[in-house]
Amino acid sequence: MGIFNKYKNKIFSHLQREEEESWRKTSRPRVPCSLSSHHWEAPALLISVTMATRGSGRPNCMLPQTKICQFKLVLLGDMAVGKSSLVLRFVKGQFDEFQETTIGAAFLAQSVCLDDTTVKFEIWDTAGQERYHSLAPMYYRGAQAAIVVFDITKPETFERAKAWVKELQRQASPNIVIALAGNKADLAEKRLVEYEEAQTYSEDTGLLFMETSAKTAMNVNDLFLAIAKKMPKTDTQNPTHAARHRGVNLQDPDAHNTRSCCGGGGGN
Repeated sequence: MGIFNKYKNKIFSHLQREEEESWRKTSRPRVPCSLSSHHWEAPALLISVTMATRGSGRPNCMLPQTKICQFKLVLLGDMAVGKSSLVLRFVKGQFDEFQETTIGAAFLAQSVCLDDTTVKFEIWDTAGQERYHSLAPMYYRGAQAAIVVFDITKPETFERAKAWVKELQRQASPNIVIALAGNKADLAEKRLVEYEEAQTYSEDTGLLFMETSAKTAMNVNDLFLAIAKKMPKTDTQNPTHAARHRGVNLQDPDAHNTRSCCGGGGGN
């Protein structure tokens, strides 16, 4: 060991020069690990890390937390109203113009910081095709929150949303928090469902209501924040774990234009 300690710096320098020369000959970018590993990470890792960083849009919020609450949330609505796009925008801060149609259901999770509490949403994004309707109760059973989505340019999707609300109020948990989202607000010039009509309906049925756009991110974070504020803060997990939990403070002014951290049908 004495001999090794005496010459270890020379050995490490020699190994590093050899690795650098090898990478230089292949003209590949280098991402160094710690010196003791004598290894250079593959370029693919650099690409992966860079994409994840760019996708985050903003640093993780590291607010001190006292408790963490976990809730099941389900999205319902007709096909192509933008349910999956809303979830993608909320969880990853992304929008895909050609979002694939959901088959059955998709599951994602996201956490947000709310005052001294971290609210963790377990999100079930359900398919909108009629043939999957019979599966819906399996996903909204036991859910503490639901977002029913319609397309403001298609009145038939608003009528379908009303049917979903009736079903939830009849068959879901008695205390479920239901939000109505009039999506594709970026297409206001093609609007066929008036804001006032949806707002009045929501007030009469006790729903949260916002118009949203997954494409522009309009009101997407605000919608989930409003739901989080309505949830009971008694379903807590281990406070020690909560103190380490990373989430997004949606009350941050920058939250309107950025994605939430801690993550993961077509339409805007």
